[in-house]
Amino acid sequence: MSPAFRGILLVEDNAADVEFILASLASTGIMEPVTVARDGVEALDILGCGDRTDVPDPDVLPRLVILDIKLPRVNGLEVLREVRGHPLTREIPVVMFTSSNMERDVAECYRLGVNSYVQKPVEFERFREVVRQLGTYWLGVNEPPGPARIGNPRSP
Repeated sequence: MSPAFRGILLVEDNAADVEFILASLASTGIMEPVTVARDGVEALDILGCGDRTDVPDPDVLPRLVILDIKLPRVNGLEVLREVRGHPLTREIPVVMFTSSNMERDVAECYRLGVNSYVQKPVEFERFREVVRQLGTYWLGVNEPPGPARIGNPRSP
């Protein structure tokens, strides 16, 4: 059975940024449920990746992961590496949404397979508009992989 990707996994340790992102998504009419992970270990647990030996529950995999780089316990780069390395999560769109604008971070994220890298705007209205655009594109405009391919490592 193929996993049903739904909702958003927001991986962010900054409480103010979590609130801004949640408010921005809500104010733009994006009704997807949002699960918040406050660190990389929690994100990997939710996704069933990393050092875990159990298989992730395909019914709760998100349609989109919004991921910060600077996280406690396990950083966003390692979370991305694990997501891309697991057959059930490798095709989930991942957007790195971070305050870092360091070229090495951008390059490493793309090397690891991030779908998009966005620096967090400082000004609230711009922040809200960027979150709205991310949600609209990834949850409304973007065509996700077909159900036969999602989570099926034997599919081409």
